This record gives sequence, structure tokens and C-alpha cells, in this order.
Amino acid sequence: MRAGGLLYVTTGDAYSAPADDATDAVLAIELASGRVAWVRQLTPNDIWLVGCRSVRQPGDSETCPDEMGPDADFGSSASLETFPDGRSLVVAQQKSGIVWALDPRDGAIVWQYRVGGGGPVQWGHASDGQLGYFAAPDARFLADLGGLFALRLATGERVWRAAPACEAGNQDCSRAHLAAVTAIPGAVFSGTADGVLRAYAAGDGRVLWQYDTARPFDTVNGVAARGGSLAGPGPTVAGGMVFVNSGYAVLGGGAGNVLLAFGLE
Repeated sequence: MRAGGLLYVTTGDAYSAPADDATDAVLAIELASGRVAWVRQLTPNDIWLVGCRSVRQPGDSETCPDEMGPDADFGSSASLETFPDGRSLVVAQQKSGIVWALDPRDGAIVWQYRVGGGGPVQWGHASDGQLGYFAAPDARFLADLGGLFALRLATGERVWRAAPACEAGNQDCSRAHLAAVTAIPGAVFSGTADGVLRAYAAGDGRVLWQYDTARPFDTVNGVAARGGSLAGPGPTVAGGMVFVNSGYAVLGGGAGNVLLAFGLE
């Protein structure tokens, strides 16, 4: 993302101590020179490795840190939002569950808002210029958290939250919105860990349409296929069609191997 001669990037956590000041951060880089104009670190000392315990124990790998951080890196790109009054904000969602809005000139924090309790994945938000749409990836089935949040980009005010209703005892239902969010005029597409793809009304979060992808399918090429969890890339909308892959086996989610295409009825 670039503007005004600056490129804005987000960074992940450190793999070894000491954690650099540019980890878990948003950076502005001058395009002409490559010089870092400013750094805004949002979580310091976040050192994290898959397979390591939170506090090092005898027998752990030598590569494991003595103490691990919260794994709160930025899992997706930031967006640059410009408003009618000429003001701009750099908006980024952290795996901690916090959405940050920064001044693009110096990285000063303008507002912050927590969506859910955070989670180990965060693939990307969407924006229509006025509202930003942020998935809460709380990856626990039947969690009280999770859902899809709409925030007013200029102020950080929450406009709505949408979360599927899960009946008690239904272990297949999930509020964890793991996939990247896709927005088109009037609608927002977001998928959950249980494989349900929904289109929400952009203005108020009403469910306009939904489809359960976690089932077997007859395919055009004759290969046996089944859908599963929706995570990773969000739906692609092009030429009046919605395309989505189903079956991202992450965090215990359901595996699958199907690409689905939806058209207008």
C-alpha cells in the first residue's frame, strides 16, 4: 500500500531474542530511497516459534526462546483510507484482535478497537471507504467471541457485529470467521470455520444469503470433492460470479478440495 511517496507495510513477530523494534509493527518506507520514515511497534518483545512451549523446559530445542510472546503479528496488509475532508488513516488488524488506525505522516495512533479476543490467524479485512469489515478469528467452536465487525473508519466506532447463532451442543457450528473478508457495493462476504459462506448487508450486518460448503460435491471434472473449513483467501467476485475454495484444514478445521462458483439466480 503506498501514497505520498511512502510504502506502508506490516510485520510479524521475532523468531529469536532479542525482538527487533520493527516486529509486530507498521512501517512507512520512502519509495525513492528505501529509507524507513517511521515505525510504530504495537506489541514489543513478541518472540514466537511453532512447536515451542510458552516457557522453555529441559529438553526443548535450542532454537526455542526462554519465554515466548503472544504471537500477535500482523497477518495481512494494511489499508490506506482517505476521507472526504482530505484526512487519511493507515488501518491494520493485528492477530491480538485489535484494529489500529495510524496517522500516515508519523504513525501516531488515532484510534484502536478490539474485535474478539484474538486468534492464531488473521487473513485480511475489507473496506468500502466508509466502513471497514473485520473478521474475528477466535478459533474455538461455540466461542462467545468471534463474528464479523463493521467499524466506521474515520472514528473507530462500531456500527454492527454479526455472529451466527450456535445451538447448545452443536459441535459443528462455529462463530470463528477465519477467512479474509470480501466487500462489494452493498454486501460483505465472510466464511466461518464450519464451512458456511455468508453475504451480509454492508449497512447493518443482516444475512442476505448463506451456503454450507462443508459437504460432498459432484464436480465438473469428475474428481471426488468435499468442502470443509473456510479460511485463508476470501471469496473472489468477478463477472457477476462469486468464487471460493473450501477445505482449509487449519487449527483442526475440516479438510477439503473443492472450488465453488456461484452465479445469479
